[in-house]
Amino acid sequence: MKLAPREAVKYFAKPDPRRTGVLIYGSDAMRVALKRQELIANLIGPQGEEEMRLTRIPAGDLRKDPAMLSDAIKSRGFFPGPRVAFVEDATETTAGVIDNALEDWQDGDAQLVVTAGNLKARGALRKLFEIHPNAYAVGIYDDPPTRDEIDADLKRAGVADISPEAMNELTSLSRDLDPGDFRQTVEKLGLYKLGDQTPVTPGDVLAVSPTSTEAGLDDLLHATAEGRSGEIGPVLARLQAQGVDPVGLCINTTRHFRALHAACADPAGPAQGINRLRPPVHFKSRDRMVRQAQQWGLRRLEQALEILVETDLTLRSAQKAPVMALMERTLIRLAMLGAKR
Repeated sequence: MKLAPREAVKYFAKPDPRRTGVLIYGSDAMRVALKRQELIANLIGPQGEEEMRLTRIPAGDLRKDPAMLSDAIKSRGFFPGPRVAFVEDATETTAGVIDNALEDWQDGDAQLVVTAGNLKARGALRKLFEIHPNAYAVGIYDDPPTRDEIDADLKRAGVADISPEAMNELTSLSRDLDPGDFRQTVEKLGLYKLGDQTPVTPGDVLAVSPTSTEAGLDDLLHATAEGRSGEIGPVLARLQAQGVDPVGLCINTTRHFRALHAACADPAGPAQGINRLRPPVHFKSRDRMVRQAQQWGLRRLEQALEILVETDLTLRSAQKAPVMALMERTLIRLAMLGAKR
């Protein structure tokens, strides 16, 4: 059966151990992983993994030993309680093995939890769960979290009282951060308010928010990749005031240009290459990075990476030059290289 997003939020918070299984799929690996973690934790409880009631199976191993999945579903341990057989990164090639496991499943067996990437609507793996009367198929999309999902994150973090203004700030923040970063921010908020019975205020949200530094870093990386050298100095000055160090800045810049290089080198083109990057590119930066990869081209991106490697070695050496000035010079040099036609 298909499970709609709103229904999925409720089910993951309170899953039914009598279900045969759940397929969680989507293009964003982080979002899929977070939902899978929540589901399994609520199925087997905090001690479930220690009590060996969770069996992890990489999908690639099923091709070598198809019986592994049925054994994991049928086997019983020493500890009572719900059990889970978790198949990670499944593809259409494992649909046959999973089909057999679903057919053999009986009451009292371990629940089957399967994660996968983006699946076609008519693919065999999705159909197995969508037509099964006692299993669910859940698609995870690149949408900001719903109010129900934010409320669930706050509850897990122990945040019970939050002002409407702070909730608006938190909702806005959820649209800017990756799901994992947003969940970590909510957890930090719970620790920040530990022992404080007053309602969460916008100031509390701002105190634990990573967006000011991350947004500034994104602005700097995009300005560099898009050849806007005049914007580099002011943004870099703000980042330096926030405590960003040159080595970390060089690492992040190198990561950005490596992503552009990988996208540009993809045989299907930069657009498909960006979609295949892991960890996934935030949806707000995806189109910009596609344009950047197209503008730079493979040869100039290789030159950029050579410049960054040289800068990284210099920053880590015993040289006495001002390190932030050296990093600024590198960024301006890259921006001018990218602006050439």
